[in-house]
Amino acid sequence: MSNTVLTIDMVTKEALRIAHEKATFLSTVNRSFDDSYAKAGAKIGDTLRIRNPNQYSRRQGSRIMAVQDQAETSQNLTVATQDGVDMKFNSAELALSIDEFSSRYIEPAMSVLVSGIEGDLIATATKDTFNVAGTAGTVVGTVTSGFSDTSALGIARAKLNQGLAPKDGNRSCQFDSITMASVANGIKGLFLPQDQVKEAFTEGFIARTAMADFYENERTYVLACGSDHTTVTVNATSTVTDGGNTLDITGGGGVLAVGDVFTVAGVYACHPETKAPYAHLQQFVVVTGTNGALTISPPTHLGATAATLAKRNICTSAGAACTATTFNSAVVTVIGGDSAILRQNLMYHRDAFAFVTADLPLMADAAKCSRMTQDGFSLRVWQGSDIRNDELLMRIDILYGFKTVRPYWSCRITN
Repeated sequence: MSNTVLTIDMVTKEALRIAHEKATFLSTVNRSFDDSYAKAGAKIGDTLRIRNPNQYSRRQGSRIMAVQDQAETSQNLTVATQDGVDMKFNSAELALSIDEFSSRYIEPAMSVLVSGIEGDLIATATKDTFNVAGTAGTVVGTVTSGFSDTSALGIARAKLNQGLAPKDGNRSCQFDSITMASVANGIKGLFLPQDQVKEAFTEGFIARTAMADFYENERTYVLACGSDHTTVTVNATSTVTDGGNTLDITGGGGVLAVGDVFTVAGVYACHPETKAPYAHLQQFVVVTGTNGALTISPPTHLGATAATLAKRNICTSAGAACTATTFNSAVVTVIGGDSAILRQNLMYHRDAFAFVTADLPLMADAAKCSRMTQDGFSLRVWQGSDIRNDELLMRIDILYGFKTVRPYWSCRITN
């Protein structure tokens, strides 16, 4: 029986299936599809607004109302990145069965596309994450003196809990294979469901532990630390502000890198709602800058007044509000040695990150242009012909945006 020439819809459906299957990271984050981009008269531009949760402070020991203003804030997510993969083939090759065509053309093309997007977005997500668990330079699960140390998994879980990430079964981990093998070896002797113990022995893989689903992903981010982490202090006259995101280390030594995580002596993390101090220092990440004035995350919400108390995210060890002078001349401790290369695996809740795709338009003069959507992924496949060379040209495109929405709900697990 002769083969049927493949239709553009068949190719689009197969490309979408493969993209969905290979998206190890993107399939575990909040995926939103917005069709208003493709509708005439309903376009919204390239920006979506994501509303932040409202924050309030508690009235204590008084029946008199202390009315708080509604200060709603939002974040912008830009959907303007268009990636794709392009190919050509002749009309004889288009007469292959969909299985043959998929294995020869669509699967390798989609693998490159999805892998590239995932690598970029995992790097973005990791560099946006300021929580860190684990010991820099030591693979999680490494056996020392007969003991396999997997405590970083529990610490990462605790960090998400302390940031009030929901305990709803939507937490995930992305691990490179070396770390996954070490973790599987480390916890296979513990009390685990029988099927997980079997997988740990036979596959070197753990499906779920520490309240998270585990995934192997070789695209996890590798951080190149700054060249001087040895002696770093905050400038003596650093002008830290309430809600600001800058920290000045001019004259205090140190050369940091974007993505470096550090703590400041005397600046503790606090409970997002009660404002009670946690036992650990608040971790910050460098967003821009290497020395001098750094842009950091999270912002320094001092919460020194009644109007800003609800947003307070740092305090002293006794739970009092930090002030600008708390930072002045304070010692900065940076995670990782000078110029160290550290694999950064990631534990996170689904809603820590948002991935949004939008419909690309179907061109009016294109006879073979198809678009399909599945579980938040929208792909367009467009095919044209070159009559002189009897070649068919095909492009597969995706329009997307990505945003770290709730960084408190993610934690690096460093190696």
